[in-house]
Amino acid sequence: MKNYLSKGDTLDVTLTGAVTGGVAALVGAECFGVPTIDGIAGDVVAFVREGVFSDQPTDTGAAWTFGDALYWDNTNHVFTKTATNNLRAGFAGAAKASGDATATVVIDRRVG
Repeated sequence: MKNYLSKGDTLDVTLTGAVTGGVAALVGAECFGVPTIDGIAGDVVAFVREGVFSDQPTDTGAAWTFGDALYWDNTNHVFTKTATNNLRAGFAGAAKASGDATATVVIDRRVG
């Protein structure tokens, strides 16, 4: 097919703000993933939009079990189990205690 570009699991994104490589981020209303490098507004950075990622920022008020649905809280820049006003991002890749500040998450670009 002459107009096929890619699978879409990794996209080059023009940033609207600063990101930290390896830490999940949202650009616009729907472009969610993990940037491969640090960047600032105007930079073009590859975003990985699907996969298993460790050490991702989380809310510290709730415990998770493997497979729990996760959402991205773009106000606090953390993964959470709270769906209200947040973007569906994937699911828990491992259990997390309520006090843990980071966790393993499975980002699935097909949800949302």
